[in-house]
Amino acid sequence: MVTGTRDTLDVVVLGAGPAGVIAALRAARLGANTALLSDGAFGGMAANDGPVPVRTLAHAARLMREAQQMPDYGVPTAGGGVDYLKLLARVQDVTAAVRRGSLLRTELEAAGVSVREHSGAARFVDGGTIEHDGGRLRAGKVIVCTGGAPRRPSIPGIELTATHSDAWALREVPESMVVLGTGATGVQVASIFNALGCRVTLVDAGPRILKGEDVAVSHGVRAGFEASGVQVAVDAGRVERFEACPAGVRMVHAGNAFAAAVIVVAAGWVANTRGTALEHAGVALDERGFIRVDAHLRTTAPGVWAAGDVTGRGMVVHEAVRQGVLAATNAVLDADAVLPEQVSPTGSFTDPEYASVGLTEERARRAHDVLVATVPFDSVPRPIIDGRPAGFCKLIVDRVHRRILGCHIVGERAVELAQVAATAIAGELTVEQLARVPFSFPTYANALGRAAITAAAELDGSHMWAVDLLHPEIA
Repeated sequence: MVTGTRDTLDVVVLGAGPAGVIAALRAARLGANTALLSDGAFGGMAANDGPVPVRTLAHAARLMREAQQMPDYGVPTAGGGVDYLKLLARVQDVTAAVRRGSLLRTELEAAGVSVREHSGAARFVDGGTIEHDGGRLRAGKVIVCTGGAPRRPSIPGIELTATHSDAWALREVPESMVVLGTGATGVQVASIFNALGCRVTLVDAGPRILKGEDVAVSHGVRAGFEASGVQVAVDAGRVERFEACPAGVRMVHAGNAFAAAVIVVAAGWVANTRGTALEHAGVALDERGFIRVDAHLRTTAPGVWAAGDVTGRGMVVHEAVRQGVLAATNAVLDADAVLPEQVSPTGSFTDPEYASVGLTEERARRAHDVLVATVPFDSVPRPIIDGRPAGFCKLIVDRVHRRILGCHIVGERAVELAQVAATAIAGELTVEQLARVPFSFPTYANALGRAAITAAAELDGSHMWAVDLLHPEIA
C-alpha cells in the first residue's frame, strides 16, 4: 500500500539525469510548480554510471600511462600498479562532488523545484497521477526522462555475463575480460580495463569496431588498441550461448569460443521504462522499445512529454539537455517548438581518444563533391612533445560551397579538439575562414588548422601560405 501525502503540481519530471534536471529547471523558471523524482541518486546515469565515473577511471588510466612515460623525460618514478579500491573510492568522491556542485542542484532549489531522490520507481496510475514510495502526485503535465538501460539480448546463459555497470562495480581488476560489442560503451570498458592491467579481448559480430564512426576512426582506434595489447576479434558471427568454465565464462559463437574471468556484454541501449506503467497513461513505445514522441517531444498520451535517452534520439548528454529544455517549454507553455538542426560532437575518452562531428566521409560523398584533408599527429609539434604522436585529424569539405561537412579525430585530446571543429561547423565557416584562424602554437588545435590550410590551398590551387589566404583584403 502506498502511504504519504497526495500533492498537486503543475509539472512532475521523472528522472534526474541531464534531461530531467534541465526540464525541471526550465519548467520552474517558466513559473510552473515542479517536482523532480529520481528512483536513484540525483544526476542519473551521467553522474553515477556514465560519463563522470567513466571519465574518472579514464583519467586514472591516463595517469598510469603518463607515469610510464616519466623516465623518457628524466623524471624518476617508483612505478607500481594501481590500488583499485582506492581508485574506486576516488570515483565515489568525484561523483558525489559533481552531484553536489556541478549539476544545477542549487539552481533547482532556488527555483523552487521539489527534488525527491531515492523516491522509488515512479509509476503512472493514470495520465496525470504518479505513484512513488513517498505517496502520490497529481500533475497537470508529466515529463518522462528516465534514461536508458543496457540491452540484454536473449542468448542462453546471458545471466552469466556482466553489463558495463557491473564492470564499474567490480571490486578488483579481473585477470581477463571479454567485451562483446564495440560501440562507444564497449570500447570504453575495453580501454579502461586494459590500462588497469586486465587482459582484454574486444569482440564484434560485424566487420569493424565503432561501425557508426568514420571508417578512418574505426581503423585508427583499432590500431591503437592492438598496439596497447587489446586483442580485437571482428567478423565473429552470432553468439550461440554463454556457459560457465574453469576460467570463468565461455562465449561460444560461430564454431569458435572465447573464455575470460568476466564477459561484459555491451549490446546497446533500451529505454529505461521498467516499472513505470506507461500503459496506464496511454504512452506508446516505438518499434525499438523507446518512448514514441513527435517533433515537439509529445508522447501519444495527452499531457505527457518525454526527453533524453528514453526517446532513443541522440543518446548523449548535450542532446538530452536540449530535449529537456524543449519538452519543458512545450509542456508549460502549450507550445509547438521544435529543436533546430545543430551539430552534435561525439567522442570517447578511450586510449587513443576518438571524436567526430558532422558527416562521415561515406555519408558526405552521397550528396556532396568532397575534399578530404588528413593531418597525421606525428607531423604536429604538440603531440610529438607530449610523446603521443599516434593519430590524425581528418577534415571533410564540400568543394562547391567550401563548407566544412565533418571532422574526425583519433589521438590525444581528440574530444576537446572536436569541440573547435563543431564551433566552426555551427558557425558555417568556410574552410578558408577556418584556415585563417591563428591557433596558438604548440597546441593540438594546430592539427585542425593545418588540415584547414591544406584543404583551402587545394581548393585555391596554391600553396599553404598563399597571400590571398592570409590576407584576403589585399587579394
